Amino acid sequence: MALRPRLSTGLLLSDFDKRDYNKELQIFTLHFSNTNLQDCNDAKAQFLHGCKSIKTMSVELIRHFSTESLFYLCYTCPCREMMSALTETRLPFWVKFLYGSGDWGISSIGMMRSIFLAIYLTDVVGLEPRLASYGALIGIIWDAVNDPIIGILSDRLNTRWGRRRPFLLWFAIPFGLSFVILWSAPNWDNQIALLIYVTLSFMISDTLTTLVSVPFLSLTPELTPDYDERTSLTSFRSFFQLLGALSMVITAPAIVDMVIISGGTQQQGFMTVGAIFGAIGAVPLLLIGLFIRETSTPEQQQSLPFLVTLRAAWQNIPFRYAVGIHMLNWSAVDMVAVAFPYFLLYWVAQGDLLASIRIFGFDLAYESAFFGILMSVCILFVPFWLWLSKVRNKREAYALGMAFWVMVTFMIYTIQPGETGYLLLIAALAGIGVSAAYTLPDSLFADVIEWDELRTGRRQEGIFYGIRTLIRKLTGALVIFLTLQALGWSGYISPPENAIQFTQGDSVLQMIRLLVSPFGALMLSGTIVFAWLFPLSREKHNRIQRLLERKRERLAA
Repeated sequence: MALRPRLSTGLLLSDFDKRDYNKELQIFTLHFSNTNLQDCNDAKAQFLHGCKSIKTMSVELIRHFSTESLFYLCYTCPCREMMSALTETRLPFWVKFLYGSGDWGISSIGMMRSIFLAIYLTDVVGLEPRLASYGALIGIIWDAVNDPIIGILSDRLNTRWGRRRPFLLWFAIPFGLSFVILWSAPNWDNQIALLIYVTLSFMISDTLTTLVSVPFLSLTPELTPDYDERTSLTSFRSFFQLLGALSMVITAPAIVDMVIISGGTQQQGFMTVGAIFGAIGAVPLLLIGLFIRETSTPEQQQSLPFLVTLRAAWQNIPFRYAVGIHMLNWSAVDMVAVAFPYFLLYWVAQGDLLASIRIFGFDLAYESAFFGILMSVCILFVPFWLWLSKVRNKREAYALGMAFWVMVTFMIYTIQPGETGYLLLIAALAGIGVSAAYTLPDSLFADVIEWDELRTGRRQEGIFYGIRTLIRKLTGALVIFLTLQALGWSGYISPPENAIQFTQGDSVLQMIRLLVSPFGALMLSGTIVFAWLFPLSREKHNRIQRLLERKRERLAA
């Protein structure tokens, strides 16, 4: 007996007209059996001739239909076998590669801001540390406003290009330009005027980053519903995320040094880095907006008010655990990123601004050598954590990675001035744990979306990823604020302009060592607890997918 997928004529026609879908999929009825597929009622179905199985047909659908039409057919078809075949289709390599490359710009720009912004404000701009920390605090308040709002806007946007792509098309280039503004502080003597300028620069850069990062991250669950495919997709993102961070930490200090050697200033060096990485980072995001489409987006429902949406998100229990993981995970990462330049300069290098380490015949700045090795090991271990998450479970793999990083963090406190060999060994060991911190939390977070859809009947990636991005930025800004406050209260002194040798007092050095070691280990210990309690295992996620499939079939019928 032939299986007959049903397409509601009136609803489908009005929906296609409203969304301005490609006219490749017209109103027709498909008759198919176990041996062949035949065209009926519409010439547009001629391409189905020769397809011998459900899975073959799903491949042909992907080749011939727009992605929006493909998902609509999958969503409205009551044929369970066809539903399974369509949702199990693997993403092409080029889609994973291009999507993952989008995190190169976001990561490299975010990494430079995380590592060098604090020391830029104190040692280049010349702001008193406690005063500079209030600029970061104002940025926190601004983050609390713009992230969820942009997430909701991306959920509610309805265009012929989808919900997420327009943000990438509109704001990719301004996002790159904003990175130059962030490092363009003028040479003013007035501390308050400087504080206002750097705060406004931070807010502009942060807003444009949010306008591309939230829609970009929201694409993850909309490109595929498959549990392991999402892990694979996230691993591509993690690879480019780490590659972007690696290129930044190695080349940024070298570019600044080249500008200084050429007769320029540190300020001009930072602006040059901003221009280079801003331009390169904008290109992949623009290409994603042009060529990648959302393929797993159900019908949009009526939007809920902002506060109601926030309360609904908090009622998602797995989301609470994911929030805890992200908060502590990125707090630890940012604590290392913010405090380590001070640790390397004033403790290991004993205040020598031009100190370098010779590796493979190259003289690298301490920051380039340490973070370069750390990020290189991070990239090498991405496949390992991907493999371990499949063999065991994502939450178990993450907990093991964090436990290892806790042990390495305590070892950092034992580094003594001038011990460059031991320093580089610690960098390599830390890279193993940091790789898990970069790779697995986002993969865990994507699974929360399906649980929320099963519970509420709504797809709200934008608000969840908006809150996720908010937490990422909140922790980063909060770490900068607390680090600068701690340095200020311990007696930190900004070095004179153009100084190449400067030392800090004993109380400052002790505070720096505490920031990079025991404080970071304490936060990492919290991530292990949250990961162990995270309720969505592979088995539960597969069950959620099956229940969602049945629910969609009932709605279609």
